[in-house]
Amino acid sequence: MRIDKFLNCVNITKRRVISEDMCRSGVVSINDTIVKPAKVVKIGDTITIKYLSRTAKYEVLDIPTTKTIAKTMQSKYVKEII
Repeated sequence: MRIDKFLNCVNITKRRVISEDMCRSGVVSINDTIVKPAKVVKIGDTITIKYLSRTAKYEVLDIPTTKTIAKTMQSKYVKEII
């Protein structure tokens, strides 16, 4: 699954366009490598998002098979790393 679709699907971003813009502006990285929106996410990858005030890190636990998931199911697919 593409990184922009993944971030939207697991409810990290509200819309795919936002995920796309974040990737294009260089604030999203996978395994410490800045990525484009079409980069494929794999189980075990570490996604880092650099916001203005903080940096968030997520570990990919599973890839969703549906277009959207419930917010309560987010912990099945990603785990926030502190």
